[in-house]
Amino acid sequence: MDGQTIMLLIFVFIIAAFLGVELISKVPSQLHTPLMSGTNAISGITIVGAIAACAINVDNHVFGMILGGIAILFATINVIGGYFVTDRMLAMFKKKEDKKK
Repeated sequence: MDGQTIMLLIFVFIIAAFLGVELISKVPSQLHTPLMSGTNAISGITIVGAIAACAINVDNHVFGMILGGIAILFATINVIGGYFVTDRMLAMFKKKEDKKK
């Protein structure tokens, strides 16, 4: 990769990080849990993209494989954590059974 491409990728990363922080800071605290459960699909797409990036690694660069593995790991942790939070959130709305039985 040449210097211009790397600078463009760094610029896109910085803009995405800034926009992400700005958008999340504007969300009320009551909506964070439903928002997190809704983003599980996005993390699932990230897993598929990271697997595809590792599979397409044409020149067998070790650095690319390591970054792809880290992306797969973090996206998987995000998906699993999101499902646990969603399950816990939905459990709050279930009716409690009578404990006298």
